This record gives sequence, C-alpha cells and structure tokens, in this order.
Amino acid sequence: MKKLNFLFTFFLYSVLQSQVISGAIISKEENKVIPYVKIGVEKEKVGAISNEKGEFTIDLSSINPDKNIKIEVSGFEPYSQNVGTFIKSNSQKIYLTEKVQSIKEVKLVPKKLVDKNWGINTKNKTVSYSVNPKLNKESFLGETALEFSTKKKAKIKTINLNISQFNSDKPVLMKYTVYNEENGLPGKSLLEEEINIELTADQIKDGIFSLDVNDQNIWVKGKFFVGIQFLKDFDGNIKISAALFKTGYLRQFYGDWEKVSIAAPAINIDVKVDKSGKNDSEERDVEDNVSASLQDFTPFLEEAKKSGFGKNTLAGKTLHLKDADIYYEIYGKGEPLFLLHGNGGSIDAFTKEIPELSKHFQVIAMDTRAQGKSTDTSTEPLTYIKFADDVKALADELGFKKINILGWSDGGNTGLEFAIKYPNNINKVITSGANVFPNGVGEKMVEDMRNDVAKMKAENKPERDIRLQQLMVDEPKITTEQLNHIKAKVFVLAGENDLILRSHTEYIAKEIPNSKLKIYKGASHGVPIERAEELNKDVIEFLKK
Repeated sequence: MKKLNFLFTFFLYSVLQSQVISGAIISKEENKVIPYVKIGVEKEKVGAISNEKGEFTIDLSSINPDKNIKIEVSGFEPYSQNVGTFIKSNSQKIYLTEKVQSIKEVKLVPKKLVDKNWGINTKNKTVSYSVNPKLNKESFLGETALEFSTKKKAKIKTINLNISQFNSDKPVLMKYTVYNEENGLPGKSLLEEEINIELTADQIKDGIFSLDVNDQNIWVKGKFFVGIQFLKDFDGNIKISAALFKTGYLRQFYGDWEKVSIAAPAINIDVKVDKSGKNDSEERDVEDNVSASLQDFTPFLEEAKKSGFGKNTLAGKTLHLKDADIYYEIYGKGEPLFLLHGNGGSIDAFTKEIPELSKHFQVIAMDTRAQGKSTDTSTEPLTYIKFADDVKALADELGFKKINILGWSDGGNTGLEFAIKYPNNINKVITSGANVFPNGVGEKMVEDMRNDVAKMKAENKPERDIRLQQLMVDEPKITTEQLNHIKAKVFVLAGENDLILRSHTEYIAKEIPNSKLKIYKGASHGVPIERAEELNKDVIEFLKK
C-alpha cells in the first residue's frame, strides 16, 4: 500500500510538472530568438514574458485545456494554439511568422501639419501608479493604457510619461504599444515593430521621460490607446503620476481589459495633426478631442488648498468628542446643509460649492474624522456608521433637529447611513458617486484597494492612511431592506464615467422609495469639480422644493 501511495504521489507530481512548460520564441524567417515576448492564455490573467534569450516558462496547471495559448508581437502574425495540445508537446520552440508589410506613402503638405499635445500632463506626487515588483510580483507586469481620440489623421512624434519617483540602480525594461479601439477597449496593436526601452534615471528630465517615436511612423485616427508595460523584475520602485477620477485601462497578460476610473496614468503625446484631412462627418472639428475623462483635477486641488476653505480661522471651530476632534466651518444662513467630502479629502473639496450654496443655506462643511484637520484616537476599524454618528453629534452641538446632507463619494455613503440610523433627524440627502457595498466599484477595484492596503502596510505608511483605505475594502454594508426603509427624500447623482458602476447607482435609486436619479453626461467621479455650476443649481432646486 505504501508503495502504491508513493507511485500515486509521484504520478500526480509528474502530471503537475508536465503542465509547467518551458521553451523559446523564435523568428521563423531569421531563425533568431525574440526577446521579451508576452505569452499567455486568452482571456486569462496567466502568462509569462520571455527573457533576453527568448526563453520562457509558463505554468498552465490551473488552466482549462480547451483554452488557447496566445502570443502577439508587433511585426509578426499572431500565434494561437490549444492549451491541451501545447501541454502535450511539452518542450516548446515557438516559431513566429513575420508579417508582410504593405506600406502606403503618406503625402502631406508641411504647412498644414499642426503640433498638438494630448493626454494627461499632471506631475502629481500624491496620486500615482506605484510599481514595486517586490511587493506585488503578480501584477507588476500588468499593462496600463490611456484612451485618446482624434477626428483628423495625426502622427505620434513623442510619448511622454510623467514619473514622480524612480528608484533603481539598473535600467528598467519597458514596452510601449499603441492600440486601435475595439468595443470601447484597446484592440490590436498599430505598431509594425515592438517598442522596448531601457529606462534609467538620467533619461527623466524634470519628471518626464520622453520617448521619440517619430521614426516608427505611427499614424492614428479615431479612438486609440497608448499602453505601457514593465517587462522584467527589478530592484526598486517607480511611481507614475496620475490624475484623480480619470479613466485608465488595465490588464494582465492576455486577460480582459478593465476600465479603472479612480485615476489614470500621466501619459501624454506630442503629435502632428493633418489639418488638410477631411472629417468623416459634418460635425464640428474637434481634432484633439481627447476624452473628457482625461481632465486633470490637479490644478483644482492645488487651487482648493489656496482657497482658504478648510483653514478659515474666522469660520472654523472644533467639536471635541471622546475619541475624535471634528473640525468644521460654517458659512451663510438658513436651513442647515452639511457638506461631507470623500475618502482622504477635506472641506476644500467643496471649494466650488460653498460660495454659491451659502447664499441659500447655512452650510456646515466638516472634515470627517481622521481626515483634514479632524483627528481620531479610536482603535477599532473606521465605519461610515461611525462617521454618521459624528455628523449627529455635530448637529446636536449646533442645535439642529433636522439637517440636509450633500455627500460626495464616501460622504454620500455617510449620508445614507445617517438617513438609515437617524430617520427623524434628516430632511433630504444628495449623494454623488456613493456606493452601498464595496463591489459597487467593481471587483477589480476592490482587489486593487486590498492590494494597496498590503503595500501600504509593507511600506510602513501612516496608520491613519491604512485605516482609510481598509474602510473602502470593508464598507459600506447597507442592505436592500435598509434602502427600502429610508424615509428621507434622496437625490442620487453620478457621472456618466463614474468609478461607481452605473448599475450600482441605478440600484441605489431604485431601492430608495421616491428617490430621484441624475447621471451627469461626460462627467467622472468628480461631479463637484467638473459640473460644479450644474450641481449647485440641482442642489438648490432639490432642497427648496
């Protein structure tokens, strides 16, 4: 029996090992290895990248044998083979066939070429895409892309990447790709050959790495995407500046592309636009119509800090609680309207709302505990119910029996929790970009936030920041039944390109009796910034009805 068990164990080990395949990727015509090629499984987050010798090792032990192995390399025909067949052949030499390029000469009148710069130019150091192979071995090889759009034919001259931090003594290997658009997502590569570079600190000038691709002859029209990917493990870390509430696209190997609307990487491109070209329609020419979702909020955030809101000693006071000091500012007279900001924010998030709304209401703008100038000495996990308790404590302190709430993002979550717990103390609630359970932002974003918590702990980030990030992973936990029993009138708002899933926003509005729903066309999660004037008008009208 012992012998039988040993044989079975050996057999099982052999089977598993046989599904870890090693091989090399080779150019069929030149019989030369092709380095740094992505090999993976179609629509799966499983794959590998060949080394400088074209060698790879890929673990297929968890993959359905009916799936397909996939390789796409610019300048070569796509490669695809059934996983089961691929495993049976074990040691692999994969030969890729070069594409026969049909090159059309593009004739343009020089005087009609116009220089443009499109994309995200922020040099934000506080919001960034962090790349650290040691902390996140599974996803650092993932690809990040940004969407662009042009109605005129344009040639890409330079791809710029804004890098806020670069820590590596050795060159970091990266890949750039330009994709067409398929079903609203990155599709096929438009490149005729791979663009792989070795990035070093001295190539970054004033926080920008500029890659000259003029000789690549990359012409674009319509929607397209520019993607970046790291190809090899390295010691150190890199931070790419990012713009808040903007839409980027992520994928791992040949898994599905996923939209991520919490922030987008600071990728921008220098182009030459053919002004002599004809539009496909009679619409107004918007040749540099980079999506509205690329608007950079960094200038607003910097301006907000200078506004005085959130640090106005004449309007500001502090409520002392057992385990927190809650800082708040009061503006105007009339019916009380509490303004509740989003995660990690502060009063100045409503810089564009306070001046107008305070003409009609008594505005109480508060820093949520553990954020802005408010402190927190509690040790238990943060919750939106706890935040709602703080709002109630402040309302009691100010002598308000009933209040109105305008909450953005996490502030909207708190507003809903307040309406559930204190139904007799709330009149109306306006939420913008709220969610009632974590997956309202999508499973991928929750997974990313969970990974961010692990990174923050490993990097010994401040405990306050870790707790705030953990809050979004764990909360809210509002049930359908609770939504059904909300008595207050609720105005549910979101941007068309909000990071909160549209279906989730519609669910909230549907389940709250007599609620009202509005989606701001072209806006992202940042409605209070992007649509401030319209938002103010909507809030005033809703509250005065």
